[in-house]
Amino acid sequence: MKLFITRIVLALMRFRQWSIAQVAFGFLNFLKLFPADAGIRFSDRLMRAIGPHMARHKLMLANLRNAFPEKSEAEVEAIAIGSWGNMGRLAAEYVFLDRLFDFDPANEKPGRVEVSGIPIFLDLRDNPRPFIVFTAHTGNFELLPVAGAAFGLKVTVLFRPPNNPYVAQKVFDFRSERMGRLVPSHAGSSFALARQLEAGAGVGVLVDQKFRKGAKTKFFGLDVKTNPLLPKLVRQFNCEIYPARCVRLPGNRYRLEIEPKMEVPRDIKGNLDLPATAQMLNDKVESWVRENPEQWLWYHDRWNIKKKIL
Repeated sequence: MKLFITRIVLALMRFRQWSIAQVAFGFLNFLKLFPADAGIRFSDRLMRAIGPHMARHKLMLANLRNAFPEKSEAEVEAIAIGSWGNMGRLAAEYVFLDRLFDFDPANEKPGRVEVSGIPIFLDLRDNPRPFIVFTAHTGNFELLPVAGAAFGLKVTVLFRPPNNPYVAQKVFDFRSERMGRLVPSHAGSSFALARQLEAGAGVGVLVDQKFRKGAKTKFFGLDVKTNPLLPKLVRQFNCEIYPARCVRLPGNRYRLEIEPKMEVPRDIKGNLDLPATAQMLNDKVESWVRENPEQWLWYHDRWNIKKKIL
């Protein structure tokens, strides 16, 4: 009897996940009826209208108040709504991603995408060596590996699959066609990245995700745990690390930036200082977020306060 009930519960869970996935796919297919600009603007306006009524809006506001205690309630609310719009745009941009990346270094007329740091891209491509590119959930971060592939730069990207398995498979198939090799984040993912670095290749990681057991660091002056994977890989392979980000520009345009390599902090013996390196990553991401706060995904429970809010 217990086994029968368990099967029924699992079947209902799968059906719920499947139903949610079909709604999401239906919305994305609906957006395909629009031109890219119209579809992106529509999704932005829709999420700005819906987002404030969702439970996660409380978490977003709490995160923003903690990160920006100097800002007024009106300013906090405006950033939160802008962040919902950013999420709407991100969803719509999946549909039009093939049409969005139009960067052509031979074209003097600027397109939808501009790239900063081209010499770094070319150097990494033409002088193969182990390296790590890190980014955060800012702008359309999905465009960065697309840009790398466009430059012929092969990077293995670590990503966290959505919890919904039907959505996760669709996202994985979509990404793998456009972004090169992908490594889902799980217990063995660090070994997959290590093998790439050992082979003299590059990897890409997001460093602003919630992590339960990590290095004790600060983010916006508040205590957080930061994934020590990147510092550990740098320590093991003595590889270079490069910050990269996407910035949304007016008119549904984008600027992709890869910055010069960062020098990692070391102790008096010359060994990599792991906590200080983790803090360095947070400081870089924080500088990006402070510059364009509405372009970061504030609904993430980065400070582990969701249970207190929702």
